[in-house]
Amino acid sequence: MKNPLQHFIYAAVLAVLATPHAVWSQASAAPPIDGVIGKLQSFDGKALDLMTASGAVHVAVKEPLTTYKQIPSDLSHVATAPYIGVASAEQADGKQVAKQIFIFPAELSGAAEGSVLTDPPGATTHSRMTNGTVSRPSHSRMTNGTVQKSGGTTLVVNYQDGSQTITVPPSVPVTEVAPQQVTFNPGDVVYATTQKLPDGTLVTDKIFQFIPAESH
Repeated sequence: MKNPLQHFIYAAVLAVLATPHAVWSQASAAPPIDGVIGKLQSFDGKALDLMTASGAVHVAVKEPLTTYKQIPSDLSHVATAPYIGVASAEQADGKQVAKQIFIFPAELSGAAEGSVLTDPPGATTHSRMTNGTVSRPSHSRMTNGTVQKSGGTTLVVNYQDGSQTITVPPSVPVTEVAPQQVTFNPGDVVYATTQKLPDGTLVTDKIFQFIPAESH
């Protein structure tokens, strides 16, 4: 990683997207999404090989394939986004401060909903990744995965079993995960939604190329 922020965001996304399906399935606002994340070993258009935290995984491609990459966005799009992820760090006063916000498209709603710690072993600071489904602020707080904006500098991200209040600095990087033509290269960190066929084969029709934010 080129800088501490890249390392932090990479670790946060890796942790939240690698959360076991049992945690994902707690969310009922959207169907849970199975998937794998890892470093790309090879991709020929018909299949991809990933090195994940649990080992090598082979995934076949099902057409039509949609690929996603991050494009610049801003805070004005967060409150009305269909689904977001917020990587944050805990401050000395206990407040969570956003380091990066991801706006996901509706078809990826339900991936890793919730809030998980992303601290490496022995860490002295606390970082977390929080994913939630966006609805209008006028909707009930009990709606699973609601994101409410208050005061212009705070997001309350609600999910089925709790919520996180996160302070959002004006300069926080915001990126939209959008369908784009992507050229994949070995070493890329990618996330592929997956389905398991009766013979055990994993197939995907959605692949997201993850690019960490640059520090400012």
